Formats: sequence, C-alpha cells, structure tokens
Amino acid sequence: MHVEFHDVRAERDGRVVVDIPSLRLHGQRTTAILGPNGSGKTTLLRLIAGLERPSAGRIQTGDRVGAAKSPYVGAGTSRPDLAFVFQEQVFLRRSVRENLELGLRLRGVAPAERRARVEEAADLMGTAHLLDRRADHLSGGEGRRVSLARALCLRAPLVLLDEPLEGLDECTYTRLLDELPRVLAAFDATTLLVTHNRHEALRLAQDLVVLVDGRVHAAGDKHEVATEPRVVEVAEVLGYTVLVSEGRRVAIPPGALRIGAGRLEFPMIVEDVIDLVESQELAGRIGDVRVHVALPAGCTPPERGSSLIVHADRYCDLTT
Repeated sequence: MHVEFHDVRAERDGRVVVDIPSLRLHGQRTTAILGPNGSGKTTLLRLIAGLERPSAGRIQTGDRVGAAKSPYVGAGTSRPDLAFVFQEQVFLRRSVRENLELGLRLRGVAPAERRARVEEAADLMGTAHLLDRRADHLSGGEGRRVSLARALCLRAPLVLLDEPLEGLDECTYTRLLDELPRVLAAFDATTLLVTHNRHEALRLAQDLVVLVDGRVHAAGDKHEVATEPRVVEVAEVLGYTVLVSEGRRVAIPPGALRIGAGRLEFPMIVEDVIDLVESQELAGRIGDVRVHVALPAGCTPPERGSSLIVHADRYCDLTT
C-alpha cells in the first residue's frame, strides 16, 4: 500500500508543524522517517492514521483519501487497513492475551482465528509466557514486544511505528534491534518507522525520509540518501560532520576523520583525550565545530591544547 502527500500542511497553535508539497512512500517496503526531536515525525504518522486532520492538502493511503475539508475520518487504530504502535505503551488493565485480542474483537474476527493470531504473534515476539500476565505490569522491554505483537495480530497492510525502541536499556535495545528486521518481514506490509536514530534507520529500513522543521529535505532509497546528503540539514541528521574547506562546505561521514595528512586536510585543536578502555579518542575543534577522532593503537596521546592535522579521504560537497 503506497502513501502519497499532496500539498499537505498541518498547524498547531498557529505554527506550521508539517509542510509537505509532494511525497510518495512506496508500498511493501519499510521507510524510516528520520529527523531530530520536534521535526514533525509523530505528527506525520498521526496525519496518515487520521488521528489528526491536515490544515490543507490531502493524504492518500491506497484508495483511501484524507483531506482538510473532506468527510473522511481516519479513526486511527479502528481502520482495518492500519496498525499503529505508539511511542507510549497503552494497555488495558487486563491480561496480555485480552489486550492482543481487543483489536481483533473490534474487527469482528472469529474466536478461533483470534486465538491462532494471538499465539502466532506471541511466539514470534517471544511473549507467549506473558499472555496471562497483567499488561500494565510489564517491564519496558516486555511492553515493547507486546505492542509489536498486538500490531502483528491485525495483519494490516499499513503499519506505523513511532519510536518503537525508545527508552529501553542497552541490553534490551540491542536485542530488539537485532530482532526487528525479522519482525518487520513478518508484517509483510508497508511499514513507516519514526526514529531520530541514524543507526536504527539504516538497520531497519530500505527507504529514508529526512524530516527537519516539518519539511522533507530528502527522500528515497537509503543508499542514495545516506551517501549523498547534498544539503547541511540532511548531512547533520545522518551524523555527518559538516566542515568548511577552501570556502566550500563538505560533509564527512561518521568515523571518516583520521589523524595525519591525506586527501582533504584540516587543522584540529585537541581539547580532550577520551579513554574508552579498548581504545582512545581525541575530542577537539576544527574551526568552531566539535569533532571526535580515533587515536590509532600504540600512538602516544597529544597534549591538550596542541594542534595536529587530520584528514578525510571520504566526503561530499554540499550545496549552499
């Protein structure tokens, strides 16, 4: 199921929070909506779900159209074509099983089919042992798994995930991040994933949309977007270091700065030496930009306040 935006604007308290003249999200793929906090990512999902109405324009999901002045009401999670995993975990004060079954009951799924879907989703998410536990007594990681299982049960062609890994401890986060590609494949749907984490976006999605201040600055295949950021806003969201060289702005990929002479050189002032136990890292400034550069193994750390040359062999020019 594809999703299309046509001249869509959304306002809140007199401020424009989403302004998208044109955007098409391809069906049967996972697209990561990537951007900093406050960029309008969650609002974008809520507009697609029909939980908010655009101030202008229209949004098409498959054959369904939602517009600013149409009678269309999205009704959010009651839409049979859509499953929404919210950032906040919202459960009835009942068992996990009853929470998983609720959406299926509302959609008129027969009891035997409900049981089969719940057990299948619980097995996939590793939550079968939680089915009889109170859902509002779950840990953060357990709640995330149950929320995803609840969405899986619906077998909707369009799945919206709002920061599904936010707030987890490192161990749980790493484990779920490793499992999510398999889970998303099981949805067999068009999946839109909101995140502010570049690593998550690249691990989980085939396509990227970079949203900054409510506007789309890049959209397309993740390889094209991530390797050619073109503008500063996209480069910064993708974790590039933006520097000035001979009067032009360049974007340097994460980890590409190295000590010593090379293709594109910069003078760096060392401000700190960071001990990472297994390695060391230099923190300092190139101009007014704070940078971090790995210290090669066996290399004696330079003095704080000293100057050295660093280089990047990989970079791309940015438009002004």
